[in-house]
Amino acid sequence: MTVVKICGIKTIHDALAAMNAGADMIGFNFYPKSPRYIEVGQCRDIMFVMRKYGHVKYVGVFVNSSVEDIYAAMDTCGLSFAQLHGDESLEMLQALEGKSFKAFRGKVDEQLIVKNEPAFLIDAMVKDIYGGSGVKADWNMASELAKQYKFLLAGGLTPENVSDAVSRVKPWGVDVASGVESSPGVKDEAKMIEFVKKVKRLEIRD
Repeated sequence: MTVVKICGIKTIHDALAAMNAGADMIGFNFYPKSPRYIEVGQCRDIMFVMRKYGHVKYVGVFVNSSVEDIYAAMDTCGLSFAQLHGDESLEMLQALEGKSFKAFRGKVDEQLIVKNEPAFLIDAMVKDIYGGSGVKADWNMASELAKQYKFLLAGGLTPENVSDAVSRVKPWGVDVASGVESSPGVKDEAKMIEFVKKVKRLEIRD
């Protein structure tokens, strides 16, 4: 089963719509420069409603935050994982004790691959943009890594190209943010439904 993560959720409406569309993981972005930025307090309020749905895993996206701030946000919101999307070190991954995974923009550093599921995330390399760029990752490189690791494929995925991405790369999971939005930070319910449907339809065919 290919896992679907819908990232950059900012409202309870979008969180419920993502879950109802069939998302396995829902992501909240705590990077202040992102158009999908959410404050910890807002996330806590959303999670007050969402945590009753135990079949969904919740992920916080952080960029160069301290271990203390990451733990505080995760504890306050009740999140399963921290997705480290900046220039975080091996020491930071170790300090987060199996509750984090690294997002690689472009080249993968094998020293920073963890034993979680996911082991890491692959995104496109775009200067000064930490995710949500809408630019495709390197699918050829990703397909080689998929033979060895369970990771999330991100970068420019949309309802139109996700079937092709899953067929070619065969990742453990896919991650989408801008590809299912009507405007930056505002999710489109129909696009989320279509995105998940395209991924799950492949499993029925297989």
